[in-house]
Amino acid sequence: MNIWIFNHHALTPDMSGGTRHYDFAKELVKRGHSVTIVASSFHYSKYKEMKEYGNKEYLQETIDGVHFIWIKTPPYFGNGISRVKNMLSYTYKVVNIIPKLNLKDPDIIIGSSVHLFAVYAAYKLAQKYHTPFIMEVRDIWPQTLIDMGISKWHPFIITLGWIERYLYKKADMIISNLPYAFEHIGKFVPKEKFIWISNGVDLDNINHIEKTKTDKFTISYTGAIGVANNLTLLVDAAEKLKEKKDIFFRIVGDGAEKEKLKELVKLKKLKNISIEDPVAKNEVSNILQSSDILYFNLKDSPVFNFGISSNKLFDYMAAGRVIIFSTKAKNNPIKDANAGYTIEPDNLKQLEQTILNIYNLQQNERNTIGNKIRKYAEENYSISVLTDKLEKLLEDEMRSQHA
Repeated sequence: MNIWIFNHHALTPDMSGGTRHYDFAKELVKRGHSVTIVASSFHYSKYKEMKEYGNKEYLQETIDGVHFIWIKTPPYFGNGISRVKNMLSYTYKVVNIIPKLNLKDPDIIIGSSVHLFAVYAAYKLAQKYHTPFIMEVRDIWPQTLIDMGISKWHPFIITLGWIERYLYKKADMIISNLPYAFEHIGKFVPKEKFIWISNGVDLDNINHIEKTKTDKFTISYTGAIGVANNLTLLVDAAEKLKEKKDIFFRIVGDGAEKEKLKELVKLKKLKNISIEDPVAKNEVSNILQSSDILYFNLKDSPVFNFGISSNKLFDYMAAGRVIIFSTKAKNNPIKDANAGYTIEPDNLKQLEQTILNIYNLQQNERNTIGNKIRKYAEENYSISVLTDKLEKLLEDEMRSQHA
């Protein structure tokens, strides 16, 4: 198959962030398929351009057999009108540039949110090339924006709602990485049109070596540093445990709350915690392997009513370390694995006590927990297992199209 994937925010492993489509594409290429990913190289959380375009409007490169087309889009910061302009720029350029590149016609097209304009562009090209159109929902817009506090009567929300319903009906199949997304999508289309394909982890990129006891007992967090992650709680836990000289905390990543956290650490004069810059995806494994506990936290919010599918969590699981899962999301892979620790979000006392409970375990007990989590990730969230599911879906759609 010749597969085209349109994901405005697709990333490669040398950029920090989720690499869902790169991972799937790399595995599909191994299986003999051709995959092209069309993305913008303006990073959605770093707010910086990752490529040099010169006077060009697009760039083409091949990485690990995956063909990338990078679309030049205008810069933005935050979630204002400049971000909307960035979205519309991607959409307009995709529709107008891609047909002029003399590419081999696609057999199937996937259009991936978060924003729906990118999915609409994929749909228009699927019409042009007379191919099956697969819609992928990685964030349920506009419902997520409404859950975050934007009025459902805002003109932008109303527009997104119309586009959402239109695309659901036009799609041949709908994929979501959110396990309970159908509770929303099912209001508009029959269940037979929906399939859950989670985010996952490339096990080749995350080493699994049993931890040995070291001088420092390390609790690590890697990833976005935003309001939803509520990492102030981890700083407070570090303050509570500062008398335990062999316990150390690491926060590695970037985001809107990073400077605030740095100031908080400075104000509290804490020496047992570091706030560090993000690293490329292919360097995350080293941080995970040097940790004793990996901390996953999300504030309690209706945004997570359809479940979560966090790349970070699956990386944690693949590392084979003890995980503290602190969120009220509708799904809980740590509980499903029957390993690790689940606590309430935003509960400092419970977090402190859980860290001490894990600290007081023998090293072999912690390794037993970590090994169980790793095995569960291998069986349920490896890219190989998930690609089996994606490949079957695409092949079934191709066959039904030509039946």
